[in-house]
Amino acid sequence: MKQLFLASLLGSTIALCTSAMAAGTDLKALETAAKQEGAVNSVGMPDDWANWAGTWKDLSDKYGLKHIDTDMSSAQEVAKFAAEKDNASADIGDVGAAFGPIAVKQGVTQPYKPSTWEQVPAWAKDKDGNWALAYTGTIAFIVNKKLLHGSEAPKSWADLKTGKYKVSIGDVSTAAQAANGVLAAALANGGDEKNIQPALLMFAEIAKQGRLSLANPTIATMEKGEVEVGVVWDFNGLSYKAKMANPDDYVVLIPSDGSVISGYTTIINKYAKHPNAAKLAREYIFSDAGQINLARGNARPIRAEHLTLPEDVKAKLLPNEQYKKVTPIKDADAWEKTSKALPQKWNEEVIVNMQ
Repeated sequence: MKQLFLASLLGSTIALCTSAMAAGTDLKALETAAKQEGAVNSVGMPDDWANWAGTWKDLSDKYGLKHIDTDMSSAQEVAKFAAEKDNASADIGDVGAAFGPIAVKQGVTQPYKPSTWEQVPAWAKDKDGNWALAYTGTIAFIVNKKLLHGSEAPKSWADLKTGKYKVSIGDVSTAAQAANGVLAAALANGGDEKNIQPALLMFAEIAKQGRLSLANPTIATMEKGEVEVGVVWDFNGLSYKAKMANPDDYVVLIPSDGSVISGYTTIINKYAKHPNAAKLAREYIFSDAGQINLARGNARPIRAEHLTLPEDVKAKLLPNEQYKKVTPIKDADAWEKTSKALPQKWNEEVIVNMQ
């Protein structure tokens, strides 16, 4: 165990030195150290999510890094880093935005600021470099135009409120997507992380009119024709649309009167056996090529406004102008408390009104 601890300590020291160099202009030392380590093991970064496959292939082709992934939830990733410590099997993970600060509090991360750091918005990164969102998720609508019987597709929460559409948001007690959907509706109607009452009132009214569907907006329920308007992350909506038999029957859009933007961040394991390979992976993920890889998987890169995307990739994303009224979570602690209370409030104030 002492040998393992010493190896881990030395690895961390080398990695910190390399990090300082990478923050400047020379990445060669980092590349050399990563090649010597020869591998990078991830958690929660499977090939079919956000086109991680493209990134792992590039890291293999360019630097000879072998890779394996074990898929798991954000909470499981942070717990794994903490539990394994000096016997770490994972070097890097990809977690929801809320779990970046949690991982830092638990002391399981090590910092690395990629060379494109200045192009990452302040709200989307930890000032010390322990986490930074590589791609974002914004609450969007996916609309099955064929089920609207001639009505125009809703373009805003206001349209949902006054229209005749059946609305599917999913289970707010288990799905972060659904809970963020409620927050997005609150923000668009004058609420915030502490006050989601405007959204609860809106959905209660929709429920009273018999327009709230309990169908979870997924590929399966949409293929069955069970979803007229689904409230989903933009990357999920775009991915679902692309996989439909008739993609042109669907439209994905960001509600024009406001939405919430969040995302996913890499965390580098403090105890990583391949710390330099993990840092090189983050460096690549935030490079133009790495960001374009994410876009190929329908994920909107955090540096979207600084990229010139190939036309075929650009077509996979929504235009930048749709994101003008999106708002990041400003008070994470308040939202954590509100989201914990949401399931009970949802049952008492919304579900009770269903016809």
